[in-house]
Amino acid sequence: MDQHSPARMEDVAQVAGVSAITVSRVIHHPDKVADATRERVLKAIETTGYVPNRVAGSLASNQTRIIGALVPTVTNSIFADTIDGLTDELGAQGYQLLLGATGYSLAEETRLINAILAQRPAGIVVTGLQHEPAAESLLRAAGIPVVETWNVDGQPIDMTVGFSNFNACHAMVERLVARGARCIGYVGAPTLANDRAAQRVAGYRAAVAKLGLEASDSLVFEGKFSFAAGAGRLRDLLATRPDVDAVFFGNDILALGALFECQRQGIRVPADLAIAGFDDVELAASVAPALTTVRIHRYEIGRQAARMILERLRGDTTTPDLTDLGFEIIERETTPAGRAD
Repeated sequence: MDQHSPARMEDVAQVAGVSAITVSRVIHHPDKVADATRERVLKAIETTGYVPNRVAGSLASNQTRIIGALVPTVTNSIFADTIDGLTDELGAQGYQLLLGATGYSLAEETRLINAILAQRPAGIVVTGLQHEPAAESLLRAAGIPVVETWNVDGQPIDMTVGFSNFNACHAMVERLVARGARCIGYVGAPTLANDRAAQRVAGYRAAVAKLGLEASDSLVFEGKFSFAAGAGRLRDLLATRPDVDAVFFGNDILALGALFECQRQGIRVPADLAIAGFDDVELAASVAPALTTVRIHRYEIGRQAARMILERLRGDTTTPDLTDLGFEIIERETTPAGRAD
């Protein structure tokens, strides 16, 4: 079997030592196959990375004009922007987007990758560089363009487009210090099964260490994606470290929740406490005081991911394996000496 081509039913049959008809029977009518044979075929399917073709057998081609895409959630506007970029670019070329939400679960991502590949997509887009081994095997064996998004700090399966979460957080800590912060707390999303969140807290830790600031676990908290979590983690942080003079949040929703909590408690921002976020959601510029944050080119991530797949499908061998779109530090009113934009 060519390692760059998707596994075929014949490959499974060869590994299992059965006929292709038996493999088909295991897939479509497993109750009609002896237990030992069925287990041998299922093991061979796992070994070869074969994905049963559930597209109508009358299709002349073994590939559709479908592009699969997996994001952690569709309720977060940052991923909605990436989806818009994908949809706009693919739609203009006559391709349709098949979308799935993983719920930040690597196991669910694996299940959805299997389901999408069964539809014989022309390419697939996934979020992040961290996957279960089974998911990596499926993507490598699929024989189609694969683009991983939202992270460039790692080795891609095929192609990747996004930015350095590590460098972005490192840069924001440096900016906070330049604005006078000397004890900086960090609140980020859960790092379990989330390489982007892990890279962000790593960037924070590296920056405070480099700048000679305190690098203590008492200054670091995790919170789920909600205003309530941002408010709650701010209360927790101030209860344990009342000396903190700035808090950097790994996403804007957490930061905005903390900002609202400061307003409830009469904490002056930024006079008493500086606050910074990450993502630059629309609300960040509209609140008062306006939120200092890291701006990510979310729409462009989707557009570039689509372009990379389309170029590969056209046989363009010059398509880069990695596209780093960078980031911007947007200073507003929640940090000292900020500026409204």
